[in-house]
Amino acid sequence: MSFKELYNQSRIELKKELELSSIEQVPKITKVTINIGTGQAVKDSNYLDKVSSDLTLITGQKPKICKARKSIAGFKLREGMSIGLSTTLRGKRMYDFINKLVNIALPRVRDFQGLSPKSFDGKGNYTIGLKEHVVFPEVTIDNVEKTFGMAITITTNKLDDELTKALLTKLNFPFKKK
Repeated sequence: MSFKELYNQSRIELKKELELSSIEQVPKITKVTINIGTGQAVKDSNYLDKVSSDLTLITGQKPKICKARKSIAGFKLREGMSIGLSTTLRGKRMYDFINKLVNIALPRVRDFQGLSPKSFDGKGNYTIGLKEHVVFPEVTIDNVEKTFGMAITITTNKLDDELTKALLTKLNFPFKKK
């Protein structure tokens, strides 16, 4: 069974469990956004290219380069310098990425205790912070000079955190037990 089939089946089951009148009342995952801050890119110009190539391997699409909006002297940062990367996944790539994240990457995280149920933003979106990108199977550890972290945000179309948590639990997201 593909992840999209599991996702659709989970939405139907959630509708029955919560006794909702319509499938449209169940949250729908609209996009997954991956953000990486590369503060080292200020000192090393090639670092951003290395991070970009690894993120392209992980997501299957080329990331957008984020530039500094204003200068900050304490960080030796000038306006317009490249300081981060961002990728937004939708459709098939989104489902493939979530499947890879839940079933392959999260179990490979060192000392993994489960995902925090406090990472919902109050608007039905969930953010996961990973400290190392090498948990993804596409990245070979031998070629990595320095690991980097990433923030993964799963955006839904509902403003209810409880409904979103119920959907993500159905999709086998490993939340911490209280």
